[in-house]
Amino acid sequence: MAEGNHSAASGFILLGLTDDPELQVILFGVFLVVYLISVLTNLGLIVLIQVSPQLHTPMYFFLSHLAFIDFCFTSAVTPNMLVNFCRDVKSISFLACAIQVCCFITFVVCEVYVLSIMAYDRYVAICSPLLYAILMSRKLCVQMIASTYIYGFMVGLVQAVATFRLSFCGSNVINHFYCDDVPLIALACSDTHIKELMLLIIAGFNFLFSLMIVLISYAFILFTILRIQSAEGRQKAFSTCASHLASISIFYATVIFMYLQPKSTHSLNKDKFASVFYVVVIPMLNPLIYSLRNQEVKNALKKIVEKLCLAIKQC
Repeated sequence: MAEGNHSAASGFILLGLTDDPELQVILFGVFLVVYLISVLTNLGLIVLIQVSPQLHTPMYFFLSHLAFIDFCFTSAVTPNMLVNFCRDVKSISFLACAIQVCCFITFVVCEVYVLSIMAYDRYVAICSPLLYAILMSRKLCVQMIASTYIYGFMVGLVQAVATFRLSFCGSNVINHFYCDDVPLIALACSDTHIKELMLLIIAGFNFLFSLMIVLISYAFILFTILRIQSAEGRQKAFSTCASHLASISIFYATVIFMYLQPKSTHSLNKDKFASVFYVVVIPMLNPLIYSLRNQEVKNALKKIVEKLCLAIKQC
């Protein structure tokens, strides 16, 4: 712990979303329902992919990891937020805050790159279908996912260490509902120039590089789809990308709104409410998008339900 952190050694106070007791009760109920749906749908999707042989393809392998990341991502923040709705003093220990920052950044980075890997997967499937099994081998898929987790954890750890090496010798009140880099930097009483530069460079690189992979992949996909002669063929090709396009559109639109606002209009209060969508809602939406818009997932779920019903009848 850096010298000067004595005021934060016992922890931080989170302002949360509101100090209105009645609104806190309502928000607790709403976010509890959303979180439970998120947990059940993401874990359910993982189990469905594991037990359904027809879903043992690279696309669903990546989807299962996206569901796992969404589950971990929202679980790093939401349970503590729900507990704080029931508290008069919304406190979090110094260590728990550091762990939350590390986990949050780790899973954000993992989500960014898994979405870009899924875009590359769709590019190979549509643009080189005959080579798909060779280019997207099981070994390569595992290597890409493992690299994503390792890189994400390294970024999360480095950023968390850099943040908590700052001196917090003044106020320990965080203007947010979870421990986040930006409001923590605002509390620091030591020089934050290096940390801010790290945040800008690393976050900017990850965002731009992953977005570049997505845009290039979909540019080739679009050109390939436009060359398909039959309308049925174009519809089939596009349908394999529709769910992923919906997910990345929601994700990147939220990130752009949160981090690319002009300084004149930027505020921590805006960040808080954008973060609710980013942290709580998106992890719930992703499995629903893939379940409701994907015929293969719906067929696999239907088969599982039929088997369960048959087993119950036999009992």
